[in-house]
Amino acid sequence: MRLFHLLRPRTVVSAHCDLPCGVYDPAQARIEAESILAVTKKYQDNADPEFRTRALLIKEQRSELVKHHLWVLWTDYFKAPHFEKYPQLHGLFNEATKLAGASGAKGSADPAVAEQLLARIEEISKIFWETKQA
Repeated sequence: MRLFHLLRPRTVVSAHCDLPCGVYDPAQARIEAESILAVTKKYQDNADPEFRTRALLIKEQRSELVKHHLWVLWTDYFKAPHFEKYPQLHGLFNEATKLAGASGAKGSADPAVAEQLLARIEEISKIFWETKQA
């Protein structure tokens, strides 16, 4: 019994990922979403079919990157206490990833959809930075 007490950890730690780098930032998702917005505007202003095809391909790639960066935040950074304090957080992530997906920016060339995506990312970012201050 005495050996158990000697080997028991004195400090318990937790990490946000398998390799606790601690580097998380919604800016990654925001930058990709800004790219989507810029591409959709250029798409709307250009009638060249080759240009428009390239623009759509780039927009779809950036949409996947937005989803990836959001999922990393949602699944690795944010924990139960954050979701308790900010009950709207799950809904924001759901809306943002859908706005980045096939029914949103990935499947649309409408700049308004990209602007909606950026707005959701901004809301997530505000909460993220509040949690970093705590």
